[in-house]
Amino acid sequence: MDFLNSSLAATPLLLGVQPAASELGNIGFITNSVIVGLCVLGIVFWFSGKATKNMSLIPHKAQNLFEFLVEFLYNRIEAIVGPKQVKLAFPLLGTLFIYILVSNWFGLIPGVGTVGWGEPTGPLSVKEAHDPLFRPPTADLNATLALAMSAFLVWIYLTLREVGVWGFIVHTFGPKGGLKGLMGFVVALVFLFVGVIEIVSIVLRPMTLSVRLYGNIFAGESVLHTLAGLLDKMGAPWDFIGSVLIPFPFYFMELLVGLLQAIVFTLLCSVYIQLSTAHDDHGHEEGDSHH
Repeated sequence: MDFLNSSLAATPLLLGVQPAASELGNIGFITNSVIVGLCVLGIVFWFSGKATKNMSLIPHKAQNLFEFLVEFLYNRIEAIVGPKQVKLAFPLLGTLFIYILVSNWFGLIPGVGTVGWGEPTGPLSVKEAHDPLFRPPTADLNATLALAMSAFLVWIYLTLREVGVWGFIVHTFGPKGGLKGLMGFVVALVFLFVGVIEIVSIVLRPMTLSVRLYGNIFAGESVLHTLAGLLDKMGAPWDFIGSVLIPFPFYFMELLVGLLQAIVFTLLCSVYIQLSTAHDDHGHEEGDSHH
């Protein structure tokens, strides 16, 4: 995904936030978003290990919270994809939700996106961190595209496993309604055209999923950065007060946005799986009516 970083790096700074992730050291694939991504994985692994260690019928606080989260996600996903597909889809979709949620909220921790390298103004301070040391992975298009591609590959596997290649072709391009004669031919042409549109939509799903998540998180990061710098030219202590008090109410909005984006990403992936693995029952109903 170096082409994304190279193209975004050529883009001028937008509201003080660099669109591209910054490379750390001489290792190209180690960026500030990768560092935070590893931290998020460490937090998720640590909490899940703590919650599932020494499990008992009377759960401790960590176990109780973890069981509530897993059960809640499982029930919501099962309501969309069905009891059969949820057993295969939940491990990925549940993991994606937790990882995206923690990544979104991790970007709100003070210092993430603001501590780094830039124009010096003192021994230990910079005017603006053009190259932050930490960056939330969901504010990096490379990371969101990787998440979307992972979900897309699982979608392909579940779809082909459930309906097969020919079943997918029939499900996508086949006419519905059981009409015969001229009207059946017209309906078949219509559904053939609709199938082509569906294929284009399927191909674009990884990009739309990744850009939607990236755009919302990057926009929130830019808004907080801009609000925190509104009083920078007022001098002390107003610049410090403005950097804390002005963006503070918007942190609650970003907490909600981070939760909603994790929900939207997971629900869309669930709906895509349900749409492609659901069997058409009109053929069976037609056969039953003949009997």
